[in-house]
Amino acid sequence: MARLSPRSLVLWLGIAAAVLLFDQFTKLLIIDSFQLGDSQTVTSYFNLVRVHNSGAAFSFLSTASGWQRWFFTGIGLVAAVYIVWMLRSHPDQTLFCFALSLVLGGAVGNVIDRLLWGHVVDFLDFHWAWLSPVFYQGHFPAFNVADSAISVGVVCLIADELIRVRRSRT
Repeated sequence: MARLSPRSLVLWLGIAAAVLLFDQFTKLLIIDSFQLGDSQTVTSYFNLVRVHNSGAAFSFLSTASGWQRWFFTGIGLVAAVYIVWMLRSHPDQTLFCFALSLVLGGAVGNVIDRLLWGHVVDFLDFHWAWLSPVFYQGHFPAFNVADSAISVGVVCLIADELIRVRRSRT
């Protein structure tokens, strides 16, 4: 099995660190500027808000008794260790490693929130009338930079797999 050169591993971990730092910086800006529940209209479809999510995506388990904080922290830490191992194990897969770096930075960003605050700070609020049948008043659940990085990383992982499968058929 090929091993990632130390220089390459530094690149991937550097991308993850950049995501992590940007995520934490933006969350601190929101914490300093907004009280819980505050909202500032930016455009007709976008607001900055301050929301605390003690659950997972779409506030899944947010009303649980508190055990979910440690459960999701544990999942994030296990995922981080596994992702670093995967980065070291697949040095020749650039898109794959890039995607994992985004997921790693986002996961650690949300783990830090859970450890520091007991919840994840979300602040990006997009809303469109056509979402009203699915989301309350058309507001997509608020999210943050970490969530965005994880989502982009997952899309890149899917693209990487589709490309890999396509190449294997030719």
